Amino acid sequence: MILKQKVLFFNPRSANFKYRLPNSLLAVAAAIDNEFEWVIVDGNREENPEQKILDYLNTGAFAFFGLTVMPGPQLKQAIPISKKAKTLFPDLTIIWGGYFASNQPETVLHSGFVDFIINGMGDVAFPQLLHLIVKEGKHFYEKIPAHQVPHNLIYKQQQELVFTAKDGIYNIDELPDFPYEKLHQQYDIPKYLGKTYLGNKTIAYHSSFGCPFTCSFCAVVPIYNARWKGKSAVNIYREIKFLKENYGGDSIEFHDNNFFVSEKRTVEFAELIMNENMIWWGEGRIDTIDKYSDASLEKMRKAGCKMIFFGAETGNDDMLKQMDKGGTQSAAQIKKFAARMAKFDIIPEYSFVLGTPGATPEIVMEQIDKDIAFIREIKEINPATEIIIYVYSPVPTKGSELYDKVLATGFRFPEKLEDWINADWENFDLRKNPLTPWLTPQMVDKIKNFETVLNGYYPTATDIRISKFQKSMIRYTSALRYHSKIYHYPYEIKAMQKFWLKYRQPEVQGF
Repeated sequence: MILKQKVLFFNPRSANFKYRLPNSLLAVAAAIDNEFEWVIVDGNREENPEQKILDYLNTGAFAFFGLTVMPGPQLKQAIPISKKAKTLFPDLTIIWGGYFASNQPETVLHSGFVDFIINGMGDVAFPQLLHLIVKEGKHFYEKIPAHQVPHNLIYKQQQELVFTAKDGIYNIDELPDFPYEKLHQQYDIPKYLGKTYLGNKTIAYHSSFGCPFTCSFCAVVPIYNARWKGKSAVNIYREIKFLKENYGGDSIEFHDNNFFVSEKRTVEFAELIMNENMIWWGEGRIDTIDKYSDASLEKMRKAGCKMIFFGAETGNDDMLKQMDKGGTQSAAQIKKFAARMAKFDIIPEYSFVLGTPGATPEIVMEQIDKDIAFIREIKEINPATEIIIYVYSPVPTKGSELYDKVLATGFRFPEKLEDWINADWENFDLRKNPLTPWLTPQMVDKIKNFETVLNGYYPTATDIRISKFQKSMIRYTSALRYHSKIYHYPYEIKAMQKFWLKYRQPEVQGF
């Protein structure tokens, strides 16, 4: 039976182009599909999403407003629109999901315009929450025993935050299929499948949840607590095949936090997708995939695996331990693995985090210099290695050694939700504007100037708009600086990247 109260989902804008399928909202939409009517407003596809949302709410048919909210760009729409919706429709139940809300619950709930947070997977919690509100009202927790309140929730009761029990990761193969057809009635799905380095119609797909490791800088750790569960290779293939045949998908970005946890699953998927002529990319760990056999890596590449993103982080073994990578990754392995990937023609996309806290400014600067030297060494070993550089930004993994060091410097996150969208914090989670007290302007300039020279001498292969001639010109312009290690004031390279090439940073905008 379809209940009368309708659900309005909102996917705040996260990109200026190459929009991706709103998979997180499709997951909870699938969970309520047979019980509640729902619509999605996608901020990436609307010129004025606020007005469209208000038009829906003005009908009086919608009792629930659910948003997926990640740190960074999505906050620019999620915060003001949620606030306005609550002001104009005070009886509306506003529910936030996504790891920003789970990691900043005090800030979100004390804002006064968010009623509930889905803390982790919402496939069970979201429909249970809606049913309880329909039956008992928004303050159901004052009427029923605590053990009857749904798991995976955070809410405020008498100014105190209440965290309900956390479920484990569900069996993904038992969850309902995404309602792609209903989404297609609202937004043309082929327009979600944009042209990328991988193909002309790239599918954004999520095949697993969590990660079995506890890196101290990762925002996923507090949500899944070192747990991982993946969809079967057969069901991944079945759904990819559906998107290919019905909407023209020809390539895949796996947005899993760690796609390659299971070698068996990866190889089985490679065997299934082998003859579909699809190129694919995913995120993995060096110390996991380095255990894969040569036969597995060869099969992956033959089946279309073109590039894999890895968190290399640093060439300092002591720092890797402090980051609590949770595995066996070392500087020696990072170098060796880059060479191994070259043998199979799989491009390793290595990310590095520069500017981690140290006891003194001299130690911080010394580590930045060492990481720059290490990155150069990686490029000598395998020039095809893509390098992604982040400036260290704290993630609230409370209790970790690294986070305790951050707090000791005086760093604090904003206490007021609206402060997250002011000019200082807008790009914080993109790790380009660190706001960290131990990093001096000189340190940040050194990191960014090296990044400019590096990207000039080794233009990213993922920017399909850059011609071979343009790449050769910017490489020629950057060569003297790169070889002589003169990184300061690289204005000529910046000018070419901005005005001629309009260089796109894959860590910010994707492929």
